Amino acid sequence: MKKKVAIVGAGPGGLTAGVILSSKGYQVDIYEKNEYIGGRNSSLILGDFKFDLGPTFLMMDFILEEVFEIAGRKTKDYLDIKRIDPMYRLLLPNGREFYPTYDLEKMEAELEANFPGAFAKYKEFLREEKKKFDALVPCLQVPYDSFADFFKARFISAIPRLDAHKSLFDHLGRYFEDENLRLAFTFQAKYLGMSPWECPGTFSIISYIEHGGGIYHPIGGLNEISKSMARIIEENGGSIHLEMPVKEVVVKDKKAQSLLLENGETVSADHIIVNADFAHAMKNMVKEEHRPKYTDEKLGQKKYSCSTFMLYLGLDKLYECGSHHNILFSKDYKENIDDISKRFVLSKDPSVYVQNACLTDSTLAPGGKSTMYVLVPVPNNNSSIDWEKEKKAFRDKIISIMEERGGYSGIESHILEEKIITPLDWESEKSVYKGATFNLAHNIAQMLVFRPHNRFEEFQGCYLVGGGTHPGSGLPTIYESGKISSRLILEEDGIEPGF
Repeated sequence: MKKKVAIVGAGPGGLTAGVILSSKGYQVDIYEKNEYIGGRNSSLILGDFKFDLGPTFLMMDFILEEVFEIAGRKTKDYLDIKRIDPMYRLLLPNGREFYPTYDLEKMEAELEANFPGAFAKYKEFLREEKKKFDALVPCLQVPYDSFADFFKARFISAIPRLDAHKSLFDHLGRYFEDENLRLAFTFQAKYLGMSPWECPGTFSIISYIEHGGGIYHPIGGLNEISKSMARIIEENGGSIHLEMPVKEVVVKDKKAQSLLLENGETVSADHIIVNADFAHAMKNMVKEEHRPKYTDEKLGQKKYSCSTFMLYLGLDKLYECGSHHNILFSKDYKENIDDISKRFVLSKDPSVYVQNACLTDSTLAPGGKSTMYVLVPVPNNNSSIDWEKEKKAFRDKIISIMEERGGYSGIESHILEEKIITPLDWESEKSVYKGATFNLAHNIAQMLVFRPHNRFEEFQGCYLVGGGTHPGSGLPTIYESGKISSRLILEEDGIEPGF
């Protein structure tokens, strides 16, 4: 008889675990509160326009390929993935437009035009950060259940390259003196919802991952990854139950026994995987008596990432300027970041990310029209910002920045469809605790063994996947969390994982 796995949430972590375990002979059932799959990695439809709701960057595509290979599939049979090059357009604080590229010859010319003499240091960056990447990635592919895991060979060998004692911005000073150039290799801290001046230097591997491995876009958007994973689960005999919210993870004798659904149904399983936002799930699905390490009070004391203010725009034209990905930096980026992470106020001069995906992908909008996905890092809901009062003026400010700094002239008059998501919306509508879209912050005190464990430490029979557990936030690491928890389940059942 097949062993049963019940998964809370059809986000990328839950889907990854579902793909792997259904391919290994388990009966997989996923319970999703929404009427769509993917969680924040789903699509948003506005009229004739299609958007990714959340992630828009696909990196470390080899992890996705590994997940499909474990399931006996190939990504090319499910997804049409394109490399984005140049990777992005950066409008730096000094006013320069910088187009980093995966092509070394073009990158040399781009650096020489904007930062003369920097190419030699860029090559050193690639060389040294590859060594760090090779040392650290194996540490991100295994669970951390206790401090004993720090004494295993893979972690000990990586220690000299952790660079955790300095900030990401300081670490990049090893290669680049010019602060504008340094920003081009440290703004990636925002992928973790952190400041480059606070984010550990360990995370310099993110910019290396982009420059060394590339940035990708699946035609139809990153939401197509979620859909393809759901397809594999169903091909394997698994089921995804939409509009079936979970009320409680039922714990008895320090073991997760079943799921209680909002409709009153009880679902028993051999293993339970929680893919919901970690703090939200703990507060709303697990009785406090079963989580002494994560009481409501202790959850409130943890450090959380920033949030995001979102604009999804359907336009009656396609802007040819810029790139697929565009980052419009504040003129004083550090001031902007401090507003977000220290002062918890709205910046007078915010930084803005714009995805003009129709430059690459014509499937997202009707002919001659286009989508624009706009993300602005803002404080999470620990702030006292009144979003109902502020959102219209803040939205207008963002549109002005896009017109004046981004080159999207007259964009206001070309908007056919529009949707705004504020941090309050992330929390109330998408169940994101404090609206912290990148989950628990990635400071040293909340990483590895200090992060909620993949094999949940509070009671048996429960496993975590997603941005709130190890290895952390971001699609590749969320896929990795799905792999780790799947491996733990297989090993517990005496099955050789083979990955």
